[in-house]
Amino acid sequence: MNRDTIGNQVNVKNQEDMNNHDDVRNQDEKKSPDKTDEAGVQEVVNRVRQIEDEVSRIMVGQRDVIRQVLLTLMAGGHALLEGVPGLGKTLLVRTLGRALGLKFARIQFTPDLMPADIIGTNIMTETEQGRGFKFQPGAVFANLVLADEINRATPKTQSALLEAMQERTVSVAGVTRPLPEPFFVLATQNPLEMEGTYPLPEAQMDRFLFKVQVDFPGEGELREILLKTTGYGETEINQVADAADLAGLIKTAAAVPVAEHVADYIIRLILATHPERPEASDRVRKYVRYGASPRGGQAILVTARIRALLEGRFNVAFEDVDAVALPALRHRFFLNFEGEAEGVTGDVLIKELLETVPKTRGVK
Repeated sequence: MNRDTIGNQVNVKNQEDMNNHDDVRNQDEKKSPDKTDEAGVQEVVNRVRQIEDEVSRIMVGQRDVIRQVLLTLMAGGHALLEGVPGLGKTLLVRTLGRALGLKFARIQFTPDLMPADIIGTNIMTETEQGRGFKFQPGAVFANLVLADEINRATPKTQSALLEAMQERTVSVAGVTRPLPEPFFVLATQNPLEMEGTYPLPEAQMDRFLFKVQVDFPGEGELREILLKTTGYGETEINQVADAADLAGLIKTAAAVPVAEHVADYIIRLILATHPERPEASDRVRKYVRYGASPRGGQAILVTARIRALLEGRFNVAFEDVDAVALPALRHRFFLNFEGEAEGVTGDVLIKELLETVPKTRGVK
C-alpha cells in the first residue's frame, strides 16, 4: 500500500516535471519569434546598407534620393524622379538594377512613341506549320523599367503604363499576360522644359508611390563628381542582392506593426490636405484644389514601416511618418490657380501640416 502510494507520488512528480518542461519549452517557443524578429531586422538593415553603399560608389551626394528609391522598391511601388538634366537620375536607376541583379529595361519616351512599343504586339511569323501570329513582348517585360522623360510621350502612350503599374499585367489582343516578378517602374521627368511635353494625368501621378526630388549637388559633391567621371576607366558595380533577397525584404517590412494612434495621425494628415474638410488649414483652403487620395495614406504607412525597420526598430513612430510624408504626398497635392500664381508649392504646405496637425487626438 505504501509502495503504491509512493509510486503514485513519483508518477505525479514526473508528470509535474514534464508539464513544467513543456511550459518552459512553450515559453521558449513564444520567445523565439522575438529573436527571429531581431535577427530579421538586423539582416534587413545590413542588406539595405550594402545596397546603399554600392549605389553610392556611383551616385555621389544623393544618399537621401537613394534611400527614398529603396523605400519605394521595398514597398513594392513605383517612383517618379524629378530634377534638372545631368543630375544622374538615369544613372541611379541603371546602377540600382545592377546592384540588385534585376532585369533592366530603358524606355526613352518621345512624342512618336506608341503603346505597342512599350507593352508589345502580335507579329506575323512563319514556321514549319505555316503562318501565324506570335506575341512580341515590349520593353515593359522586365523587373526594373526606366521610363525616361515620361512627360515627353503623348497621354495615349503614357496610359499604356497604367495597367502595368497597377495590375502588373499587360493586355494585348484580348489576352492578359503577367509581368515578371518583381516589377518596378522608375520614371524621370525634367521640370524645366514645358514645350513638347505632356503633363502626367492625375490618375497616373497617383499610381507613383513616391515623387523623389533630385536636388543639385553642393560644392564638395560636385568636385567629387567631376573627379570621378572625367578620368580613365569605369567603376564596376557589384551585385549585392537579387530578386529573392528583395522579396524577403518586402515580406519582413510588411510585418512591422503600426500602433493605432500612429495610424490615426496619418489619417488626420490626409484629411487635412482637403480644403473642404474641417481639419484643413486656412492656407490649404485658399490654395489647394484637391487633396491627397487614400493612396497617399497607404504610401505613408507602408514606407514608414520600412523606415522604422531601417532605423533598427520593429514599430512605427511619428518621426517615420514625418520623414516619408513629403515624397508620398507632394505629387498628390493639386493647387488651384491662385496657389500656382503665388508660387505656392505642395512641399511648403506639407511641411506646414506636419507642424500643425496634432500627433495625438484632441491635442492642438
